[in-house]
Amino acid sequence: MQLNIKYFGRIAEITNCNEETFEFSKATISKLLELLFAKYPELKTKDFQVAQNQEIVSLETMVSGEDLALLPPFSGG
Repeated sequence: MQLNIKYFGRIAEITNCNEETFEFSKATISKLLELLFAKYPELKTKDFQVAQNQEIVSLETMVSGEDLALLPPFSGG
C-alpha cells in the first residue's frame, strides 16, 4: 500500500521535507517507525507523536493506509 506521511516542525527539518510517500505493507506504527529510523537516524532521539486520520495513535496501532503525520511537541498555549 502507498502511505503518505506528513512531517511538521523539527521533524520536517530532520527529514528535509514536509511530506513523503512510502510503499509499506500492512503492519504496526512501530514497524513503520523502524523504517523511518533507518532512513532518518536522528529521529530516534526526538520526541514526537504519530497521528493517523487526525487522531493520535499508539505504537501498536495497525497502519491502515491512511495519511499519517509525525507531530513534534508544541510550545505555547
